Amino acid sequence: MTYLFSPPAIVSLPIQGSDARFPVGRVFCLGRNYPWPQATDPAPSEPVFFMKPACNVVEASGELPYAPATEEFCHEIELVVAIGKGGANIAPANALEHVYGYAAGLDLTRRDRQRQAKQQGLPWEGAKVFEAAAPMTAIVQASWPLDAELWLKVNGQERQRAHLSQQTWPLDEVIARLSRLLPLRPGDLIMTGSPPGVAPLEPGDVIHAGIDGIAELTLQVGPRPASQAA
Repeated sequence: MTYLFSPPAIVSLPIQGSDARFPVGRVFCLGRNYPWPQATDPAPSEPVFFMKPACNVVEASGELPYAPATEEFCHEIELVVAIGKGGANIAPANALEHVYGYAAGLDLTRRDRQRQAKQQGLPWEGAKVFEAAAPMTAIVQASWPLDAELWLKVNGQERQRAHLSQQTWPLDEVIARLSRLLPLRPGDLIMTGSPPGVAPLEPGDVIHAGIDGIAELTLQVGPRPASQAA
């Protein structure tokens, strides 16, 4: 087969304890899946999904580029679920059979752009989609339920912490409901929401975050793009 131009390389993540890598297909993100006591808008009555492109997934190490076109570049620590077996209309009782493993990831957000879009009743994908918007650790195979907390610190100060059992929508229900909207495929990732404590990052900040028993990540925020530099 001849292509007009060379196709992009396959995005993939390392798998802990394996030389194989996990090829990333689609990235589904779940909004508001923990109680946010200070939130001004009502919590959704059912799971709300949005997407990031696979090309936004990067390995969580080294420098984190500061996103362009924002003054509120915010962190959101999340459990990432890697789908190893596809299916449609999956029953909750069978949902965990479709999971290959788990990772820790950041759903990075241009919060000012998201807030503006919400106020205008517009889609807010532009707040979520940019280069390196989804740093993730290696994928780890583990048994569910995970008796674990996810947490995030910036410059040594804790900002986010919650137990995975505090999720509004449990994992089996999340997988089942998403599979009713479209068939899941091996390689899909599901980012399962972030607890309260989300706040802006500044250039030079050091992020240390993780999920107990799964993985930890450390990133340093890079400089603002030249067009935004003070």
